[in-house]
Amino acid sequence: MRQYIIAGNWKMNKTVSESVILAKQIVDAVKDIKNTEVVIAPTFLAAAKVADVVKGTNVKLAVQDVHWKDQGAFTGKVSIDMVKEIGAEYVIIGHSEQRQYFHETEESVNLKVKKTLSAGLKPIICIGETLEQRNGGILESVLTTQIEGAYKDLSADEALKTVIAYEPVWAIGTGVVATDEQAQDTQAFVRSVMKNIYGESVSEAVRIQYGGSMKPDNAKGLLAQKDIDGGLIGGAALKSDSFFAIIAAAEAQ
Repeated sequence: MRQYIIAGNWKMNKTVSESVILAKQIVDAVKDIKNTEVVIAPTFLAAAKVADVVKGTNVKLAVQDVHWKDQGAFTGKVSIDMVKEIGAEYVIIGHSEQRQYFHETEESVNLKVKKTLSAGLKPIICIGETLEQRNGGILESVLTTQIEGAYKDLSADEALKTVIAYEPVWAIGTGVVATDEQAQDTQAFVRSVMKNIYGESVSEAVRIQYGGSMKPDNAKGLLAQKDIDGGLIGGAALKSDSFFAIIAAAEAQ
């Protein structure tokens, strides 16, 4: 059985001091959670301080991106050794905001995934379609392209170390959320693409999160779906009570 994974993507929110406070609140809130993996992704600036807070707890640290080069003249970027040294276990890769605003490509996603895996860390690979793409009938081709691009030249063993986060772009930060049925149908399609690439045993083992305005009031229905293995949470992850409510919904499944 796949373990639920609830990850909070804090995006460009919270100062360092605010991040430490929120991390402490989350650590305290989830101390009795046994069956759900809890991950938080603060900003780069706050990551080292948050790492100190979560060390030795059942909360794991993620960062929001990484560069695929080991070092070099890449102003504003961080390398995988920097991320690993502070204790991060997960890296969010290919988020729609990276694709939309910062020119992320299928090729750069693939390079980042490979670099993350090479360091023994786990990628959370984001995929998702715009409303125009969904309404235009190309949802499946868009998601297939994104999945095949991210997993290019990855072995089955490497694929098993990844998490996929399906986030319909039209539902991110908008308050609009896919229905339980819409989300399940798309998550099942994503799993079918993984089956085509790696076979059934891998596709059934890989965890696929749902992202896009998951909140306490809709988490239970979404998480009850067969192919939804957790959530990549944005706005609701910025308050410990709402984030915990989603984690509790997963724990109760």
